[in-house]
Amino acid sequence: MATNLQMTPQLEQIHGEIRDNFRALANGFQKLDKIKDSNRQSKQLEELTGRMRECKRLIKEFDREIKDEEGRNPPEVNKQLNDEKQSMIKELNSYVQLRKTYMNTLGNKKLELFDMGAGASEPTAEANVQMASTMSNQELVNAGMKTMDETDQAIERSKQVVHQTIEVGTQTAVTLKGQTEQMGRIVNDLDSIQFSIKKASQLVKEIGRQVATDKCIMLFLFLIVCGVIAIIVVKIVNPNNKDIRDIPGLAPPVQNRRLLYVRSGENSVMR
Repeated sequence: MATNLQMTPQLEQIHGEIRDNFRALANGFQKLDKIKDSNRQSKQLEELTGRMRECKRLIKEFDREIKDEEGRNPPEVNKQLNDEKQSMIKELNSYVQLRKTYMNTLGNKKLELFDMGAGASEPTAEANVQMASTMSNQELVNAGMKTMDETDQAIERSKQVVHQTIEVGTQTAVTLKGQTEQMGRIVNDLDSIQFSIKKASQLVKEIGRQVATDKCIMLFLFLIVCGVIAIIVVKIVNPNNKDIRDIPGLAPPVQNRRLLYVRSGENSVMR
């Protein structure tokens, strides 16, 4: 029927994907019969379940495309497409029922495993009862003492494990305490370094201010010396200038001496 259907390219693509998934489902369930491990069967069922979800999505998309093309197709074509859709839905439902069957089978196998595990202890208990009934009192006492010794040994081993755990915990606590103290010392050192940096910054600022003050003083002294030198030079160059006062402690310049020469023969007399 599928080969005689008149479908648009979109419908043909969806229909082909659905058929590919159905073939994969058929092959997957055939492989499932050959798998003996329950875990592998569960994984195979999960993969097949994903295929069935994809088929369901594609069938819904196929139905939407049929409804979109319903007005443009003849009635007999719409009937054939709807019949094909119903056929695909039935095929998908058959795989869903097959999956439920396999899931129930796997669940029963797991229950049987649990039942066998639970029932395995019952023959053991009955065998122990039968064995105890055939043993003498001394043998029973010896068996009981042996069981008690084994129990004591197990308790001692548990105590050793507990003591080792306590020792490890104590060592860990000591290590953590030492690390905490070391971190505290590091924090204190960082605080001291920060305080030292602040003090150094303040000292540098004070030194900078002192240097600036010393420079100002030296500049003033230089100006004073320059002024004194200028006054001295002016006094020497122009000693008759009355506008410039004498510098205290500085002797006035020596007056020019007049030399009188009196020629008397070859001798000259200075007055």
